[in-house]
Amino acid sequence: MRFILNKTTAILALSLACAGMAHATALDQFKTFVSGTKAARGEFTQRQVKKADSGKAAAPSSGTFVFARPGKFIWTYVKPYEQLLQADGEQLYIYDKDLNQVTTKKLGDALGSSPAAILFGSNDLEKNFTLTEAGTRDGLEWLNAAPKGKDSQFEQISIGLRNGTPEAMELRDAFGQTSILAFKKFEKNPPLTATQFKFVIPKGADVVNN
Repeated sequence: MRFILNKTTAILALSLACAGMAHATALDQFKTFVSGTKAARGEFTQRQVKKADSGKAAAPSSGTFVFARPGKFIWTYVKPYEQLLQADGEQLYIYDKDLNQVTTKKLGDALGSSPAAILFGSNDLEKNFTLTEAGTRDGLEWLNAAPKGKDSQFEQISIGLRNGTPEAMELRDAFGQTSILAFKKFEKNPPLTATQFKFVIPKGADVVNN
């Protein structure tokens, strides 16, 4: 009887803890995510839901990501075309496979007040963003992040969280375009190798330094 009671109590406590996380504010969930997630990997899809003009929206894209804070990540577009964005903590490399071209940038200049800074940057997000609650929608708790820098190409970035994990991001740029990122198979703090984020220039690729 004692074993059954203890087991029942443990299950109840776990259920209450999960329920508490599910109903925690987006800001609380996000701060927990940032402080407790030093690295992650998963898959993403990206689609454009609003275009500034009457032109045709870009085709949906998908791929994989892996990151380690601060400033190390590999963001790989697989469909509809292959492209790689990789950062080693100091430099950002953008590799276009079809053109066999690599563009390099200083990571600090490239991240700034960008969506990448939210997921992959340092923990000091409120230095570059104004964070506000945005309510519940589609089963997610939403947080708005407005860039403080005037040079950001985004007007607002929204993050949708469930149980302390980002499941979606909405990106609204200065031209009125809105895109949605959805994340799945999000694995927190996976084992990563020390050399995983070291970029190797593909053979014969043109290199453009910005």
